[in-house]
Amino acid sequence: MILQRLEDLRIDHDLSQRQVGEILKCNRNVYGRYERGERDIPVWAVIKLAAHYGVSTDYILGLTDDPRPYPRAKHAR
Repeated sequence: MILQRLEDLRIDHDLSQRQVGEILKCNRNVYGRYERGERDIPVWAVIKLAAHYGVSTDYILGLTDDPRPYPRAKHAR
């Protein structure tokens, strides 16, 4: 599921693997390996892509079908 979500989000935003690689500051080949499941995508990359696409990390990870990001938690001061 995660692999398909990565590809679907990239295509839905009209981005190439090279462009997503630039967003993540990695080579296109490295990002392509994430999409193909040849390499595990790091947590920091999932977080960065979720912020870029405006979806929740749970959506990218296939834990929910609701793409809406969660509201930011208010920290007690």
